[in-house]
Amino acid sequence: MSSAAVESPHARGVDMKLEIVVIPVSDVDRAKRFYGNLGWRLDADYASDDGYFRVLQFTPPGSGCSVIFGKNVTAAAPGSARGLYLIVSDVEAARNDLVGRGVAVSEVFHDAAGVYAGDDEPFLFGRTRVSGPDPARNSYRSFASFDDPDGNGWLFQEISRRLPGRIDTGIATYTSPADLAAALRRAETAHGEHEKRSGGKRDENWPDWYAEYMLSEQTGKDPPL
Repeated sequence: MSSAAVESPHARGVDMKLEIVVIPVSDVDRAKRFYGNLGWRLDADYASDDGYFRVLQFTPPGSGCSVIFGKNVTAAAPGSARGLYLIVSDVEAARNDLVGRGVAVSEVFHDAAGVYAGDDEPFLFGRTRVSGPDPARNSYRSFASFDDPDGNGWLFQEISRRLPGRIDTGIATYTSPADLAAALRRAETAHGEHEKRSGGKRDENWPDWYAEYMLSEQTGKDPPL
């Protein structure tokens, strides 16, 4: 993956927000129970008067994109949606939450550093899964996977620090109290190292340092020293 965003040669056009992904299911009520049990918000459940179609929409916590499934909403084969990524700031916490809800989730894994052959199902960076999170806990490198009852495939991907250009600096936000708390903890740890480098003296301007550090994480900029 490139470490820098490729800039378009054209000026910014009309905003286009990806807000819906359609997933194919065979049993609508079973899928409704499954996604509701994940803790996702049910936004809609409606059907036509003649019963020809039914549409449900769920939104994962903190997500700007929702999923839709139902009766006669897609011609795709049930279970054929694979490689659906849920971005989390702590993959182990996200996995533990679903395990606590009775969902079968893989162990946390990372990729085998450039080894792309293997028997595992493909995922970003390859198809050879190494047990445990990325040793350096680098963003983008730690995963866990699970399927819905039809076999539609989901993966958690841990991202705490964004690559440059992935987030608009004008709209960098935290989407949940948990994400904000995790960012504050990372800033606290980094700031402790900053104070050590500064001779162990208390930094009176720590709020400014925290703010700069947390914004740099979100926008892919170099963190303060």
